[in-house]
Amino acid sequence: MADINLKEITLIVGVVAACYWNSLFCGFVFDDVSAILDNKDLHPSTPLKTLFQNDFWGTPMSEERSHKSYRPLTVLTFRLNYLLSELKPMSYHLLNMIFHAVVSVIFLKVCRLFLDNKSSVIASLLFAVHPIHTEAVTGVVGRAELLSSIFFLAAFLSYTRSKGPDNSIVWTPIALTVFLVAVATLCKEQGITVVGICCVYEVFIAQGYTLPLLCTTAGQFLRGKGSIPFSMLQTLVKLIVLMFSTLLLVVIRVQVIQSQLPVFTRFDNPAAVSPTPTRQLTFNYLLPVNAWLLLNPSELCCDWTMGTIPLIESLLDIRNLATFTFFCFLGTLGVFSLRYSGDSSKTVLMALCLMALPFIPASNLFFPVGFVVAERVLYVPSMGFCILVAHGWQKISTKSVFKKLSWICLSMVILTHSLKTFHRNWDWESEYTLFMSALKVNKNNAKLWNNVGHALENEKNFERALKYFLQATHVQPDDIGAHMNVGRTYKNLNRTKEAEESYMMAKSLMPQIIPGKKYAARIAPNHLNVYINLANLIRANESRLEEADQLYRQAISMRPDFKQAYISRGELLLKMNKPLKAKEAYLKALELDRNNADLWYNLAIVYIELKEPNEALKNFNRALELNPKHKLALFNSAILMQESGEVKLRPEARKRLLSYINEEPLDANGYFNLGMLAMDDKKDNEAEVWMKKAIKLQADFRSALFNLALLYSQTSKELKALPILEELLRYYPDHIKGLILKGDILMNQKKDILGAKKCFERILEMDPSNVQGKHNLCVVYFEEKDLLKAERCLLETLALAPHEEYIQRHLNIVRDKISSSSFIQPIFPTSKISSVEGQKIPTESVKESRGESRQTQIVKTSDNKSQSKSNKQLGKDRDEETPHKTTKDIKEIEKKRVAALKRLEEIERILNAACSERWRRWAHIRSIQ
Repeated sequence: MADINLKEITLIVGVVAACYWNSLFCGFVFDDVSAILDNKDLHPSTPLKTLFQNDFWGTPMSEERSHKSYRPLTVLTFRLNYLLSELKPMSYHLLNMIFHAVVSVIFLKVCRLFLDNKSSVIASLLFAVHPIHTEAVTGVVGRAELLSSIFFLAAFLSYTRSKGPDNSIVWTPIALTVFLVAVATLCKEQGITVVGICCVYEVFIAQGYTLPLLCTTAGQFLRGKGSIPFSMLQTLVKLIVLMFSTLLLVVIRVQVIQSQLPVFTRFDNPAAVSPTPTRQLTFNYLLPVNAWLLLNPSELCCDWTMGTIPLIESLLDIRNLATFTFFCFLGTLGVFSLRYSGDSSKTVLMALCLMALPFIPASNLFFPVGFVVAERVLYVPSMGFCILVAHGWQKISTKSVFKKLSWICLSMVILTHSLKTFHRNWDWESEYTLFMSALKVNKNNAKLWNNVGHALENEKNFERALKYFLQATHVQPDDIGAHMNVGRTYKNLNRTKEAEESYMMAKSLMPQIIPGKKYAARIAPNHLNVYINLANLIRANESRLEEADQLYRQAISMRPDFKQAYISRGELLLKMNKPLKAKEAYLKALELDRNNADLWYNLAIVYIELKEPNEALKNFNRALELNPKHKLALFNSAILMQESGEVKLRPEARKRLLSYINEEPLDANGYFNLGMLAMDDKKDNEAEVWMKKAIKLQADFRSALFNLALLYSQTSKELKALPILEELLRYYPDHIKGLILKGDILMNQKKDILGAKKCFERILEMDPSNVQGKHNLCVVYFEEKDLLKAERCLLETLALAPHEEYIQRHLNIVRDKISSSSFIQPIFPTSKISSVEGQKIPTESVKESRGESRQTQIVKTSDNKSQSKSNKQLGKDRDEETPHKTTKDIKEIEKKRVAALKRLEEIERILNAACSERWRRWAHIRSIQ
């Protein structure tokens, strides 16, 4: 680039920065959402090879719903942005702006081949500021155009060096050109069209042929009156190499898309499904429409699909005059450029080639595209337009009479274009601003009304969103998507009846099955979601589950590869208690997509329902192999390991829970279960730390509060447990285990018999048949020295649990005391109140219900010090109250009572007050939308 000086580069880069600096403050809008926010190919956890297996939007190329847009190198740059700043849009917009500046500078170099220095700079400036480029530069997905253009121009510049001295062939630039064409094509498909431009350049510019000369030479050769010149043979060799390489790239591209074209609906491109001559007339009219956008970019719109441009159904349509005028003008320029050999004709020819050839893939000439007009596809064609304008200005400005006027007009054009571009960038600030600006230009596009509704829906403004969705159905009554949007919004507003009516309307608009014709090829995959949405709505009614299942099966019958239908049906079958059929549904979905971590996770949940924890753990592990940060798989697999009771699995369970809290630092359940693991490992201090963190995040965390209190009671910190229990009972006054533990502490530590009595009486108010509460109340009566009441109480308790030996033993002790004593004295060690045995209790009411899987266990809270104290006191009282007995008698009675006390020290039987909840309550099935 020796002939481009630093001042020119600085000028162009400065102008680009001035026009586009405000784009740095725009977000991800429109197609950016699918290509960036929802595209897993950007994540470092996704293998790089996946980029070359999926389309631009992250969908496998093998799937019919794929857009078939194969641009892995562009996605690779998105991945680089993600690595640097994840999903912060500023870095994405900054890189786009840099790429546009690079394209503008390289374009200046190309212009130098056909224009003088001054005109080249003008053409480059016009290109840099043209408002039509805002969609390609400010819209992040427009990077495909930018990257492809860089390699497009680089390939062309490389080819211009393939002519050596004496018209010899220099093969290195040709080889480099082929490589750069392949790279440009991997950025965006239109990159391959540079081969056509190279061919035109070779014949008409490098070799200097004109169309009449070629026709004369060919005629003489065919009549046998002459031979083909050597220079022309060399040209043919170069063209054959270029064409062969192009053919090879086309073959590879067809293999990549598996010889399938993407499926578009009549709403995307109405003319593509229209009959003759409507289709031809409309497609031809779109050419002057695109040319007008280049000439007068005053009204720009982000979406030109659906009813934006009405179909031309008659030759008498006045718009056909625009088509006729356009082709006349284009033909005139073409004849001029091909017939004459001057510099001016060469410049015009290359400008026409830059305008026409890169536009061919978007022209519907060889295959239908998914849009009517798209401003970003004019990025490269605008280069030819700018060369034409600069060349025309050059011709006018050489005449003294128009020199000043030409400079004034040029300055006005560059200034107004710059201001328009700067102002247009703000439209891309958010989806709402973008689609509202589009509605100002075009109110006949139902998609725009839908998109404004979506923007409001994302802000939870459902009432306003509904108005826009309803307007979309009025603009395009047969738009299936609009009716689906209305239904979904009604559902969000809890108006289920209207929602069902809207879904039924959308369902009625679905194409009818034509015998012998493949149904899947005639419908957009997203429209089949009407069956999914309707089924999801009606299955809330338990009596309509079979009806919902029928809808899922209907969607599957239409598209056997409809993965979402299998996923949703699997979830429904679990709800219907049909885990085996749910397993079949998920296995079928996995046949369609084995790299979907959510599917492996859902299958793991099915195996839990089938009581096959080992298989469940294998599937959780498979989900984590595909997505190491899959939060639900991390959490639930850790719980599964914890519940298995295998000590060797605890370190891995802890590791996964730590990963989970790293992903979800505000979820108290992660800290709570880390605390439970620490309790399993007897790491009391660590358990205390985790439990406190859980409670800090969720003050009313029932399970964390109780287990922290239980931890204190088991580590001789009963007085610290008491305020925790008070807090627990403030939130959950009916927590029976908390009341039992509190009563035990009040009885043994605080010696507050009245307080303990209130706890146990409260338990019996809630559950009169609670054996633990009843038995402990009996002990309170004994402590109050009311032996007869204690006896009656124990009899009632024994009636509730006739097989509990410890109750019978305690009753015998009371009766012995009544019969052998003339006064009431406590013979039960108060610390022996039946309490919660074991170390853990059931986790309750946690998010995802994941803690409820822990077994309910009861612990016995005994205090050896208090026991020994009770024993001593008992002996003392007996000595005082039986002076008439001999020493021998006293010793015999004491011996019997000590034996009774030893029996009381045996571990009392575990009373499991609650069973494990079903895993489905804590293992949330994740629906894949």
